[in-house]
Amino acid sequence: MGLLVTGFAAPGRQSPQESPTRAPTASLQTYYSQRLAWSGCHDGFQCAKLTVPLDYAQPTGEKIKISVIRLPARGKRIGSVVINPGGPGGSGIDYARAATSVLSSDVRSRFDVVGFDPRGVGASAPVRCLTGPKLDQYLSLDATPDSPAETKALEQGGKDFASACEARSAKLLPHVGTADAARDMDVLRAALGDSGLTYLGKSYGTYLGAVYANLFPKKVRALVLDGAIDPTLSLIQLNGAQARSFEVAFRSFLGDCFQSTSCPFASHQKDEAFDQLTDLLNRADKTPLRNNLDGRKINESMVVTGVLAPLYDRTEWPALRQALVAAFKGNGTSLLRLADMYNERYPNGTYTNETDANVAINCLDHSYPKTVSGYADEAHKAMAGAPHFGAYVAGGSPTCAYWPVKTTATDKPLQAIGAPPIVVVGTTRDPATPYRWAQALASQLSSGRLISYDGDGHTAYRMGSSCVDQLVDRYLISRTAPKDGVRCPEVSSTG
Repeated sequence: MGLLVTGFAAPGRQSPQESPTRAPTASLQTYYSQRLAWSGCHDGFQCAKLTVPLDYAQPTGEKIKISVIRLPARGKRIGSVVINPGGPGGSGIDYARAATSVLSSDVRSRFDVVGFDPRGVGASAPVRCLTGPKLDQYLSLDATPDSPAETKALEQGGKDFASACEARSAKLLPHVGTADAARDMDVLRAALGDSGLTYLGKSYGTYLGAVYANLFPKKVRALVLDGAIDPTLSLIQLNGAQARSFEVAFRSFLGDCFQSTSCPFASHQKDEAFDQLTDLLNRADKTPLRNNLDGRKINESMVVTGVLAPLYDRTEWPALRQALVAAFKGNGTSLLRLADMYNERYPNGTYTNETDANVAINCLDHSYPKTVSGYADEAHKAMAGAPHFGAYVAGGSPTCAYWPVKTTATDKPLQAIGAPPIVVVGTTRDPATPYRWAQALASQLSSGRLISYDGDGHTAYRMGSSCVDQLVDRYLISRTAPKDGVRCPEVSSTG
């Protein structure tokens, strides 16, 4: 499986150019002086296109368009708040469309809510790789091969993915890294008329925000980085830590499940329940579960995706519980639906380009082993402490080993020296971005302030904690940063 969770980025390529903390060069000034031509795009939203260079090292060369959306402020306006949902590959356009759940009414009253699809994503010069049927095959590759044939198929799947991306998106691939997306965000800030960036980034969006702050520390107004990525870790280290975090999250799910009369586990001992899940995975590996939806095989890999995806949000735990009830009886249809929602697969068999963009950005941003054998060795080391999910999350297809654009990432800390206080939020049992990553990022940033939320699920702001919400809202609106290390208590379960 590998790269299961959208949410990863690490230090990427730095195009040679004048320091971005200085005034834009004459060749970049045309981008910084543009103003967006907004037009209505339903439900009170306005849409526009931002022009940026494909290659910041050659700003007079080819240009691309970045799709932008905003919901105008309803009250006494401070400026714009730019938001990003993560990924890499998540659509900021779609995220902004959900503004009423993403941001509080107080923040929406004072700020225009602005979302954008980063370069390579969605409606912004999207990376294209595999067709729907080919992506079906790629996502169902056996991440725990039991034979030379299965190993060969896994390796061939990674090679085919890389080849397809090169064939369909070769021109884009060198220029979809996070550093370039952060530069686009500074051009967007200027086009919005803001002297400093106000930003909410979740998951991978925390890395995009941290890279921005490192490049443009004097252009930061207020940054909230929720569900943080540790930029010092390699791709394999990130996946390994994430696998261990999924183990923690699933144990928390089990504790909740045991309180329900519909819990499908025969034993209410967590280790024995894990064994029952392992038996299910082994069964699906040998004989796919029943599929009442279409002709796809619900194999081991699809079951794992269907199990892990609902761990992101505690409100989805009842759906996981019911899906497991059916799966233990041999029917995997509900788990497949959960996997499809995670993978952004439409009922007609097509996908958004999130998976394509996710792989393209990760393979450019991260350091990783350059050979398949080295990839396997490092993945094996990363699995330590994750006996149940490690092979699926830390292992999987070694796609980056075949990538046509080689990374130059060095996985260094980000300090953003000179930036005003930056708020980092970490959830103690976050399944996708381990809490210690938030601790690491907050300590690396010269002005980092950590909010710790004792809870479950991926990210904390607007996820049920009034404590987190109040601290973040006050910071975004008034720039009053919380004390470093403040802790918010667990929210009681309502379901």
